[in-house]
Amino acid sequence: MASSTANFRLSNPIHFLALGFGSGLAPKAPGTFGTLAAVPLFFLFAPLSNPIYLALMVVMSITGIYICGKAARDAGVHDHGAIVWDEFVGFLITMFLMPLTWQTVIVGFALFRFFDILKPWPISYIDKNCHGGLGIMLDDIVAGIAAWACMMLIFY
Repeated sequence: MASSTANFRLSNPIHFLALGFGSGLAPKAPGTFGTLAAVPLFFLFAPLSNPIYLALMVVMSITGIYICGKAARDAGVHDHGAIVWDEFVGFLITMFLMPLTWQTVIVGFALFRFFDILKPWPISYIDKNCHGGLGIMLDDIVAGIAAWACMMLIFY
């Protein structure tokens, strides 16, 4: 992956965001490192009111379509592993309405990674059939929704 990251520049704001502030450049398991880097964002967002948290997720999702699409085009690789903005959004979706505890963070992290890695249907369908920035974002949004549904069953 090292040679295919040559087109990424952390000095480029779009790349910086797409690469999860650099976390996506981890040599192994960049999606896991990207999700881990999203945990501090959850700690920042958790005290916000539900409408503001939701609005931030929507804005991050919509801008993520552009951010991820542009970074993928610049890299010349669709859904490059180093692009982890989608993991940020997916994890924040997973954690929506969850209490701020270490238990919810660990379970949410594990559930989101489970759905993001194994990609059960319909996540696998979206991953294979949606392209561009929308495709990069949408499979992680749906993985986040699936993990969120599990979190609701577990914690509520």
